[in-house]
Amino acid sequence: MLKRILLATAALLALGANVYAADIKEFRIGILGGENEADRLRNYACLADHLKETFGFEKVSLFPAADYNGVIQGLLGGTLDFAELGAAGYAGVFLKDPKAVTPILTTQQTDGSTGYYSIGLARKDSGIKTIMDAKGKKLGYADPDSTSGYLIPLTAIPNDTKMANDQFFSATQFNGGHENNLLAAKDGKVDVAVDDSSGIGNFNDGFTSGTFHKLVAKGTVDPADLVEVWRSPLIPNGPLVVSNRLSADWATKLADFFTKLPKSDAKCFAALEGGDFTGYVPVKPEFYNAIIAARKATIGG
Repeated sequence: MLKRILLATAALLALGANVYAADIKEFRIGILGGENEADRLRNYACLADHLKETFGFEKVSLFPAADYNGVIQGLLGGTLDFAELGAAGYAGVFLKDPKAVTPILTTQQTDGSTGYYSIGLARKDSGIKTIMDAKGKKLGYADPDSTSGYLIPLTAIPNDTKMANDQFFSATQFNGGHENNLLAAKDGKVDVAVDDSSGIGNFNDGFTSGTFHKLVAKGTVDPADLVEVWRSPLIPNGPLVVSNRLSADWATKLADFFTKLPKSDAKCFAALEGGDFTGYVPVKPEFYNAIIAARKATIGG
């Protein structure tokens, strides 16, 4: 009997990480929409490889949604196991089902903060220097479920203009995600575009992270052509969430995996997050209470 037990233990040890995947054959990752799909899949490919190697999953599937809501519905419906959400996206999940997911980690900026900004960008040749100069102009939003690309500008810009956005601007429009929104400003389709940004570092680099940074790094936009005309208060960085349809210990396993990722593969970490961060830090649902309340009061679940 003892010999059989020792042999069985040795077999399990030989399997290594595969024992962790005994209850999951396919691990399904949702990727927020609104940016170039090919870039998103390329940036997440290293994560899929690491997850298969670490946990022994037979398959890691990447689902680049057309918009933010696609990932939200996937988490609510149980067709996704994991995603990195914006704060408003998490609020949307929480308001529909507080028990659907567990937030495990969030990113930490190079200045030690766990927040970022919504910034308003305009063409330099537009003559717009501050948000007040944009009165009667056209405002571009990113996605209805975006924090920095909709919820925060919707609620915070009026604090500066003293008017609701649909009264201060001649028109507002959604442009299909952060990348398309910034390109709409670049191409003159809107006068001001609101997008996500670390707000720290050099403007000529597009700051240290965010959509502006990504597009500057790719050479898609020239920062010399743009000017920052508005900045929000600090916004909580969005969470990495795990579906609660998984067994309870998966949140712990995945939190440990992602916490180690910035050191085990810094290039992969940078690709996932699209900029310069120090790493991941633990986060609790309470960190998003203000965003949950703001979403509930304005755009609902």
